[in-house]
Amino acid sequence: MGIIWTILIGFIAGLVARAVLPGNQSMGFILTTVLGIAGSLIATYIGQAMGWYTAGVGAGFIASVVGAIVLLVLYGLIARKR
Repeated sequence: MGIIWTILIGFIAGLVARAVLPGNQSMGFILTTVLGIAGSLIATYIGQAMGWYTAGVGAGFIASVVGAIVLLVLYGLIARKR
């Protein structure tokens, strides 16, 4: 059941990140979900490195959205250079 919640929250975080960031990010359901999950992993890793989260504690929803926005910005910079 935990995996289903991870996928659902990842999808919602990816949707919010795409809605907040201006521009056209043409992604489907799967890429939006992967974006949200990856954003959460990035936020958790950075939060643990900075001392905000202890080991075993994941990032919250807002931190997941911020991580997904960071990934979208990085993707936009890389895609623009091509």
